[in-house]
Amino acid sequence: MSLLHKGADANYEVLLAEPRGFCAGVDRAIEIVEQALRKFGAPIYVRHEIVHNTYVVNDLKAKGAIFIEDLADVPPGSTLVFSAHGVSKAVQLEAHDRGFHIFDATCPLVSKVHVEVAKLAKEGYEFIMIGHKGHPEVEGTMGQLDHGIHLVEDVADVARVAPAQTERLAVVTQTTLSVDDAAQIMAAVCQRFPQVRQPKQQDICYATQNRQDAVKLMSPQVEVMIVVGSPTSSNSNRLAELSRKLGVPSYMVDSAAELQPQWLQGKQRVGLTAGASAPEVLVRAVIERIKALGAVSVRKMDGIEETVKFPLPKGLRI
Repeated sequence: MSLLHKGADANYEVLLAEPRGFCAGVDRAIEIVEQALRKFGAPIYVRHEIVHNTYVVNDLKAKGAIFIEDLADVPPGSTLVFSAHGVSKAVQLEAHDRGFHIFDATCPLVSKVHVEVAKLAKEGYEFIMIGHKGHPEVEGTMGQLDHGIHLVEDVADVARVAPAQTERLAVVTQTTLSVDDAAQIMAAVCQRFPQVRQPKQQDICYATQNRQDAVKLMSPQVEVMIVVGSPTSSNSNRLAELSRKLGVPSYMVDSAAELQPQWLQGKQRVGLTAGASAPEVLVRAVIERIKALGAVSVRKMDGIEETVKFPLPKGLRI
């Protein structure tokens, strides 16, 4: 059967994760770009994708945002927004030297890690960072220092890392990691370096934690999991990985059009969640697509209600 038709084999229920979708940091980052466009007019330049979601980026492009990687591509005197992932000190300095009108959309929870790194570095600390090589958040955090910060991606890396000294050693993490994987790597770091200084509060953000907890709660109740999120989204990928680890086939979709009917064949319950950078409009479109393929009901699961909000930078507040 190439298509799933309504009928006896297609009467399934959709369980909707709670919470899902946009977090406070993503909300703030998008609002910064939109407010800058309203206040200063197009174009507004944004270094890197403001958040890792294709729909969001294309929507902002249509409104007049221009996304760049190299600051040399930004005309003098332009308004520039740093993405939610944060940037290195070198990028900050270059942007200031070029005279741009800058708004920093770095998630405050990422900025908290940057502040901690800068503070402890002044006290003579070296750092181990748990994260994914090449991710812009990792590049931004590691780029707060010009030396003395070492990346580990897994437990095997912990055995190989070679800090210059271990008396003053601290550990920080990317905010969008798998909570369980990060805990495993953190345990290996602590075992090898018993004196290591851990974060006072874990660096993995509340939204990442909450969305992973919701998937853990939902996974035993469903036969397949659909995660709305772009391939570049770290936290969306972690949701799909977690579901698979819990024994549930999981698929990521960037839009409703990517949903494959065969994924749902013979299933009674389908789980649906969204990464922290995926807008609710995409979730609603996926729900409509699933309904068209035979879902008879959609039920929202109980979960944490998120009330966190972050203020806009001065100069953009309404």
